[in-house]
Amino acid sequence: EPSLYTVKAVLIMDNDGERLYAKYYDDTYPTAKEQKAFEKNIFNKTHRTDSEIALLEGLTVVYKSNIDLYFYVIGSSHENELMLMSVLNCLFDSLSQMLRKNVEKRTLLENMEGLFLAVDEIVDGGVILESDPQQVVHRVALRGDDVPLTEQTVTQVLQSAKEQIKWSLLR
Repeated sequence: EPSLYTVKAVLIMDNDGERLYAKYYDDTYPTAKEQKAFEKNIFNKTHRTDSEIALLEGLTVVYKSNIDLYFYVIGSSHENELMLMSVLNCLFDSLSQMLRKNVEKRTLLENMEGLFLAVDEIVDGGVILESDPQQVVHRVALRGDDVPLTEQTVTQVLQSAKEQIKWSLLR
């Protein structure tokens, strides 16, 4: 049965198989315990191989490793691997541009808000919205700049307030 809901999860793990980022789009693994077990299983199966696709627990997993990170995009067993791969490549290439080709654990952790925005631009509720990294980077940059106060995160509002206070004190 064809559907727009092609992505079941997006994961990023470090060299030790620890979760750095995980977003699940359906109830295949409803509890945190089940998600952790699945992530451990997926990492154990993929971290020593050079291939890009795995079938695990009835799911199609496409993955890529870079320095000390492992990127995973997961879909159902009947999902088109090329579509999942386009999501994975878009995510990786977007992060690569946003982090100035320095895609590694420390830099990613320092720029998590960019990662959250990028994943939200690429996939929404399991539906693929964008596969062009240039568009994703452009939209993330726009969302980071002049966002109305009602749509800003608490961190953005606090940062803006700090800047305004700093400049009022320097006058």
